[in-house]
Amino acid sequence: MKLHWSPRSPFVRKVMVVLHETDLVDRVECVRTVVAMDAPNGELMRDNPLSKLPTLVLDDGASLFDSRVICEYFDGLHDEAKLFPADPAARFQALRWQALGDGLLDLLILWRYERARDPEARSRANLVAFTAKAAVTIARLEEEATDIAAAPYGIGQITIGVALGYLDFRFADFPWRKGRPALAEWFEGIKARPSMIATEAVDD
Repeated sequence: MKLHWSPRSPFVRKVMVVLHETDLVDRVECVRTVVAMDAPNGELMRDNPLSKLPTLVLDDGASLFDSRVICEYFDGLHDEAKLFPADPAARFQALRWQALGDGLLDLLILWRYERARDPEARSRANLVAFTAKAAVTIARLEEEATDIAAAPYGIGQITIGVALGYLDFRFADFPWRKGRPALAEWFEGIKARPSMIATEAVDD
């Protein structure tokens, strides 16, 4: 299988964490692929018309996207404890946490693009909105940190951990740990997992 990959994409990192956790890394060829919001990648668009990462190309040439679909696909290829629970209540809790982490990543990426614009072109309203949404989302994660820590490790924890890691990577000036001791303590344990260490984001 071929995975369109970037060392900076948090959604790619999420997939890579799942590959490490399921011991499937050796079954995937990672292909360095460059994408930009304002510059569609023609080669990638042959596999994914949206020109987005991650994109997985299967052995038969079919392609899967986005990270949620790819992660669940990989979770069906191994016989160990599943990252997507089978029990309905546990499954929807895990999917809810995944959605919360994915949503946080979506707004962080948009926030980063806005901050990277020339100062005179930035939207103050957008910057204020992104800051508020991030703060409220992280506050909710703090409220649920005990439940997140107590639940079996799975796709929800992976996604939230990747989102918090992206905050450290791209928003070092945003003090998300302040006033959120339970979430910060949980993240310290998560980021020490071998799968998180092996997939740490880098500018390359």
